Order: sequence, then structure tokens, then C-alpha cells
Amino acid sequence: MFANLVLGTFVIALTVVIHTWGLIAVTHLMRAMTSRFRVHGHRSRTLAMVTTVIGIFAIMTVEVWLWAAFHHGLGVFGDFETALYFSTVTFSTLGYGDVVPAAEWRLFAALEGVNGFLLIGWSTAYLVAAGVRIGPFQTGEHF
Repeated sequence: MFANLVLGTFVIALTVVIHTWGLIAVTHLMRAMTSRFRVHGHRSRTLAMVTTVIGIFAIMTVEVWLWAAFHHGLGVFGDFETALYFSTVTFSTLGYGDVVPAAEWRLFAALEGVNGFLLIGWSTAYLVAAGVRIGPFQTGEHF
């Protein structure tokens, strides 16, 4: 159990670093895209939101692959494809249950679910903030 907690905390810390730097990069990319393609009206705002969503998706993809690499490296699953599928389902908190980890790694897998839940929430907050700040939902315009 202790190994699960230590290793899970380590991977969570890595994903928080990835998420932090990833969102900073998305912010810079969004700003660069909107300034480079100055289009009046909603086109520029839509481009900013598409950039933001694709950027967030890319960040979370890296995080899911990181968890999958740990699952595979620990021998929880025999092949990387299964580890990636399990990681995607667990990180997104879908939890189908058709693939389950070995009993000794269940706590590690549960930590991935909590990690995914928090990072998806953080991403949602970022997306809402971007939509209000520069996107199509600027304060006072639609509400």
C-alpha cells in the first residue's frame, strides 16, 4: 500500500507540473494565434477557444500517457495498449470496469482517477476563464 501512495503521489506531482506548464504554453499560443490572425468579431475569439480546447486536450493526453507508462512499466498490464486504454478510462473517471488492475495496484489506479478528476476540473475552470476573458463569452456581451 505504501508503494502505491508514494508512486501515485509522484505521478500526481508530475502531472501537476505538466498541467501548469502546459496551460502556460496554451496561454501564450492562444495569445499568439489571436494576434497573428487578427480577425474582427467572433472568428478571432472562436480561433482562441479552439486553440485552448485542443491545447488542453493535448496536455491531458500527455498526462494519460504518463500514467499508462507507469502502469505498463510496473507490469500492471501486459501490453501498453491495455495500459493506455485503462489509463484513459480511469483518468477521465469513466471507469468501465472491463479492465482492472492487479489487486496490489488498485490504490495506485484509484489515485489516477482522483488526479484526472482534479485536472479536468482545473481545465474546465481555465476554459471558462478563457471564454470570458478573450473568447466568445466576454462579460456583458451575452449575459
